[in-house]
Amino acid sequence: MRNVQYKRILLKISGEVLTGERDYGIDPEVMHTIAEEIQELKDLRVDVAIVIGGGNIFRGVAASSQGMDRASADYMGMLATVMNGLALQDALEKMGIQTRLQTAIEMRAIAEPYIRRRAIRHIEKGRVVIFAAGTGNPYFTTDTTASLRAMEIGADVILKATKVDGVYDADPLLHENARKFAELTYLDVLKNRLKVMDATAISLCMDHQIPIIVFNLRERGNIKRVVLGEPVGTKVRG
Repeated sequence: MRNVQYKRILLKISGEVLTGERDYGIDPEVMHTIAEEIQELKDLRVDVAIVIGGGNIFRGVAASSQGMDRASADYMGMLATVMNGLALQDALEKMGIQTRLQTAIEMRAIAEPYIRRRAIRHIEKGRVVIFAAGTGNPYFTTDTTASLRAMEIGADVILKATKVDGVYDADPLLHENARKFAELTYLDVLKNRLKVMDATAISLCMDHQIPIIVFNLRERGNIKRVVLGEPVGTKVRG
C-alpha cells in the first residue's frame, strides 16, 4: 500500500461543483464520480468525513442581497445542503460504502442529528459521515462548518474541492496572467483577502494548525493524489 499522507480527512464539497455542466441542480454523473473517488480513499483505509454546500440549489447570501431576511435565507440554504447530502449518500451507498448523514438541524425522519461523539464513532467504524445543514446557525458559511467539524473529529487536513485548480492572485477565468500559488500561509490569505475560505474559517484553521488544500474536483483522481501527498492545488498552512 502506498504511503498515505493524511489518515483522516474532512472533504469540503461546494454545491457549485455538483452541477457539472448544468446551470442548476445535481448532475448524477458528478455524484457517481465523487463516490468512485471516495471508494478509492476507503481502499487506502482513509477516514472520510464530508461537509457539503448548497449553492447549486439555493444561496442564502444571494437571496438576502435581493431583500429576503438573511436568517430565513440562510436556513433555506441549509435545507439545500441536506438535499445534496441525501443525493451524495445515495451515490455512496450504491457503491457499497456505509454512510451516515448528520444534520445540524434536527430532521430525524431522514438523518441523524449531529452529535460529535457519535460522528467520531461512525468514522472509527469505517463509515463515511456527511455533515449537512451547516452549523445550524444563520450567518455562518459551510466553509466555517468545515473548519469546525474538522477540529471536532480530529481531521488531519481540510480538502476544499472546487471548480478551479488552486488559489490565484486574480480570477483565472478573467485574467489570463493570473498567478497560481503553490503554497500560502493563513496570514497571506487573510491579509490579501484571497478567496480560499471566509475569514472565520481561516482563523479557526490558523488557531488549530489544520492545513487546507484547495484543488479541482473535476480532475479525476485528484482527491487520492492529495491524500498520497502529491503536489496538487494550493496548500494553506502556518
